[in-house]
Amino acid sequence: MVHIQTDRLNIRDIEASDVEGIFVLDSDPEVLRYIGTPVMTQRAQAEQVIAHIRRQYQKNGIGRWAMELRSTGEFIGWTGLKWEQDIRPFPYYDLGYRLIRKYWGQGYATESARASLRHGFEVLGYPEICAAAEADNLASNRILRKIGMKQGEPFTFEGKVCNWYALKKEEA
Repeated sequence: MVHIQTDRLNIRDIEASDVEGIFVLDSDPEVLRYIGTPVMTQRAQAEQVIAHIRRQYQKNGIGRWAMELRSTGEFIGWTGLKWEQDIRPFPYYDLGYRLIRKYWGQGYATESARASLRHGFEVLGYPEICAAAEADNLASNRILRKIGMKQGEPFTFEGKVCNWYALKKEEA
């Protein structure tokens, strides 16, 4: 199911057929450099990730979405919102994105993040959407500032300094 269309992207539910794309994405150590999750070595791990995301859809009504090129239908990564309860001492709607490396630097993360914010506020009615990025992840921090998120106080998660961002619906 497509949730969002942008000029260049279809943003839809992640499906079992996305296993190869998820594997390519999460088997690249450079993609995971600031994430803290281990590099995938088997496609079965991608199947487990997909099952986890699909459970989030059922449990929370939200979860990360597949990002594909409108022109070709090619899976290029994931984007979107999820209900996050582990990173901070409070729950929040989290904005995130992750792209296969060959698609970096082409504006897809920014395009999908803007669309996800708009969907969260206008369609889902969320009062606030937040995001976190490792302080050293300059590209992700730049994207979050570019889309208008307000930077808050840094915090430490799993021994790494992270920047905190939030945007209220009325500020969007």
